[in-house]
Amino acid sequence: MEEVLKFLKEAGVYYLATVEDNKPKVRPFGTIEIYDNHLYIQTGMKKNVFKQIEKNNNVEICAFKDGKWIRLSGELLVDERIEAKKHMLDNYPELRGMYSEDDLNTKVLYFKNGHAVISSFTDEDIVIDF
Repeated sequence: MEEVLKFLKEAGVYYLATVEDNKPKVRPFGTIEIYDNHLYIQTGMKKNVFKQIEKNNNVEICAFKDGKWIRLSGELLVDERIEAKKHMLDNYPELRGMYSEDDLNTKVLYFKNGHAVISSFTDEDIVIDF
């Protein structure tokens, strides 16, 4: 999981894919942290992405850096704990203008059954399950 976190942080931006009306929806994201032995992302409850995850929590992330790419899939589960929200926002203070750990909008979600594959055109795939 640490290797997945490192890759995504170094990439800076990753792309999160969800499904709505049986059609893929992809958008850029940047929040990624490990908390309480889980890999977390953050979003707002009012956003379409959160509504899509509520309906179908199977997602995939993709990012590219230095000639390698990662694909991370799994289920996203909501963690309502203030501590988890605070951890994410403390690591992304620029989000505090829009989010707070005690507002009703901030959502942090963690991966269940995470499966990551780091690939390139020249090296063998690295597979990480968590």
